[in-house]
Amino acid sequence: MGLRINDTIPDLKVETDQGELSLHDWIGDSWAILFSHPKDFTPVCTTEFGAVAKLSDEWEKRGCKVIGVSVDGVEDHKKWKGDIEKVGGAKAGFPIIADTGLEVSKAFDMLPAEAYLPDGRTPADSATVRSVFIIGPDKQLKLMMTYPMTVGRNFGEVLRALDALQASTTKGVATPADWQVGEDVIIPPSVSDEDAKAKFGDFEAVLPYLRKTKLPG
Repeated sequence: MGLRINDTIPDLKVETDQGELSLHDWIGDSWAILFSHPKDFTPVCTTEFGAVAKLSDEWEKRGCKVIGVSVDGVEDHKKWKGDIEKVGGAKAGFPIIADTGLEVSKAFDMLPAEAYLPDGRTPADSATVRSVFIIGPDKQLKLMMTYPMTVGRNFGEVLRALDALQASTTKGVATPADWQVGEDVIIPPSVSDEDAKAKFGDFEAVLPYLRKTKLPG
């Protein structure tokens, strides 16, 4: 059975271009994003990792650490970071896991249990290793998404999803479609009108089950 939302992620010990680390210890009390890709020195993934590097200040503002995953080795990661920084125009200060034995890829259900890496592999051999996992300070999986090789991930959306997760978990609200910071949020149906008034103040009842309000401070 693969990981599901609210499952605790496995506390794997992994090798990265910045040394060995334990996933749980590395996350600590922070939010974390683990993002994977099939192979170093490939075009779409280089633009994606460059986008992550460019957003370093935004991750930090939100108390979120980021870590990459690839089935290539540490030395390839170190060399590839030069390309990432050239494309992204920013320092790639985050670690990248060298998942050469596929432990992380299989533990996060990105590859089947019987998967292996053939000699002379291409990115297609690890194509499904192209996912995003957002993890809370409680080490539980909060969100996951997987993209095909030909479509670059939108890290603006990852950032927006992180904002929504942080708002919903800390304020007891939900967020509507396309929500951005500063916009109205949704009061959960489990909260009565009376309790909603006491907790959130004024709210708009668009439908009996759809009530919108300002995000509490």
